[in-house]
Amino acid sequence: MKHYLLKAILLYASVLTTTTLIAQQKTILWYDKPATYWEEALPLGNGRLGAMVYGNPASEEIQLNEETVSAGSPYTNYNPEARKSLSTIRQLIFDGKYPEAQEMAGEKILSKKGFGMPYQTVGSLRLNFEGHDHFTNFRRELDIDKAVATTSYTMNGVDYKREIFTSFTDQLVIVRLTASQPGHLTFTTALTCPQEVSVSTKGKDRLVMEGITKGDEFTEGQVRFRADLKLSLQGGKSVATDTLLTVSNANSATLYIAMATNFVNYKDISGDPVARNNLSLQNAGKNYAKALQAHIAEYQKYYKRVSLNLGSTPQADKPTDVRVQEFATSNDPHLVSLYFQFGRYLLIACSQPGGQPANLQGIWNAKLNPAWKCRYTTNINAEMNYWPAEVTNLSEMHEPFLQMIRELYENGQEAAREMYGCRGWVLHHNTDLWRMNGAVDRAYCGPWPTCNAWLCQHLWDRYLYSGDKEFLASVYPIMKSASEFFCGFPRQRSEYRLPRSNS
Repeated sequence: MKHYLLKAILLYASVLTTTTLIAQQKTILWYDKPATYWEEALPLGNGRLGAMVYGNPASEEIQLNEETVSAGSPYTNYNPEARKSLSTIRQLIFDGKYPEAQEMAGEKILSKKGFGMPYQTVGSLRLNFEGHDHFTNFRRELDIDKAVATTSYTMNGVDYKREIFTSFTDQLVIVRLTASQPGHLTFTTALTCPQEVSVSTKGKDRLVMEGITKGDEFTEGQVRFRADLKLSLQGGKSVATDTLLTVSNANSATLYIAMATNFVNYKDISGDPVARNNLSLQNAGKNYAKALQAHIAEYQKYYKRVSLNLGSTPQADKPTDVRVQEFATSNDPHLVSLYFQFGRYLLIACSQPGGQPANLQGIWNAKLNPAWKCRYTTNINAEMNYWPAEVTNLSEMHEPFLQMIRELYENGQEAAREMYGCRGWVLHHNTDLWRMNGAVDRAYCGPWPTCNAWLCQHLWDRYLYSGDKEFLASVYPIMKSASEFFCGFPRQRSEYRLPRSNS
């Protein structure tokens, strides 16, 4: 989709009231074949937990994320040499000596002790169904009206179904496996991770995976993460090896996955992932139908606030990937409204009150060193994640981002003082889970100390949409402090030897 299309949709959405009374259309993304690579998998999330569902009948992978699994540990990375060098760099610029200025900025402004820590995957749940290669009637779908992914197919006259959701109420990834005939569910289940981890079984119905993230030459990796899987069977039996559970001849099976780390906040990693998972697993014994309905009800409190009807066409019955391919040459207004609601779904799924804001990939990442480290690129990308928050009536989803601004304000005052000798607070073009605020990456983009102003725009937007003067009073010191930085950062041009104009 082109950016102008999204812009038009957002413009339309800006005139919507709390609820637009329009007949509800189907909001389902569906496909007639399994995902062959990660980007084709279907995303699920409850803000804290994320899952990407591939939907392969014979060898299912559900890639897993928890929002605080990051390399490293609390650290700062600003370069104090900037303070003594800034005036020289400026003069080089005014003298037209741009390569020399850039070289010096790279040496004196860019960080020398940490360049941002990558957000990382927990690993994957893997389910293997021997002999399920030659299937028919295949369909995998993501119902964004319910935040549930479903895979269904037929093998040897038996209809199989997998229903997966990341529960907003129970803080678990829940996987429900069923067959149309009793005794036909036979499979193995395992937990894997590209990082060094330990995997063990507990009895015949539990898997545990534990690990500690890595760091770099400056900062030790100290995030302890853990995934606990609990298996519940109806009929059949399960057998455990050291790292694997094997299920034979079950009627149905439900898998509950809890994930947690020791992260408390950007300064504190004293949490207990074992205790946190044990607390979540107390919800694993609930009736499945009731757990599903509670999840849907909680999700729909946000999702149902806005509907968008641009009309429908016969293309709505085609697989979603086909519709996207045909969009340039066909009239498919329903795909536009589906795209609009998919954007709202993603923000609900990856940014919940009390949690971390959406990073460059939301909450979904399968790698240890992903593109741009899956951090917060604050020179526009992180802000773009939240442009739809207020305008599409998802104000609560904005809160994690606003909280990050508060934390960067706390953390950025030392950097402003030590790097530039200024009052106020500063943020360069990037940050991460640890709220680092030094200049990173390269000299042509890293020394860009104006992200605090861009972030303050979100504070002001929240006030404009809410009219909440108590909120405005609470964030006024942040905006004032950013202004103080800009009042102190520039020097009078008369201090420098400017080249004469030829005019």
